[in-house]
Amino acid sequence: MSVFNGMNITATALTAQRLRMDVISSNLANAQTTRGTLVNGEWRPYTRKTVVFQEQKNSNTFASHLKKAKSNTMTVAGAGVRVTRIEEDDDPYKLVYDPTHPDANEAGYVEMPNVDLLKETVDYMSATRAYEANITALNATKSILMKTMEIGK
Repeated sequence: MSVFNGMNITATALTAQRLRMDVISSNLANAQTTRGTLVNGEWRPYTRKTVVFQEQKNSNTFASHLKKAKSNTMTVAGAGVRVTRIEEDDDPYKLVYDPTHPDANEAGYVEMPNVDLLKETVDYMSATRAYEANITALNATKSILMKTMEIGK
């Protein structure tokens, strides 16, 4: 096990949370976009996107186990987190009555994106807190390594 393993795990979490914040920012920026994608010649509103995380495991092949056994290294349960995909939310679009809008249907309703500003704000705060917690963990690991190097003085 490397002394930098904790830093590597924290780095994967920082990268994943940064992508999550970018996706949330995109959702917030497009909360009023009625022409997000062109489907069969018809404009559809922007669709909310979410990030899906998964545990990133160490290599689990026979060769990797053999290599670890030869080098007498300890195994680690996990190797961090990774983003597996960015999904589109399947919640229905919001219908807003605005007959003057250029994208209004015959009844005067406009399909608006399925982005809830309150939900996005809470998700962004959660991602920010997770990012800050990982920065704190990274700094603690760095401090421990620095104190370890001072032992030999």
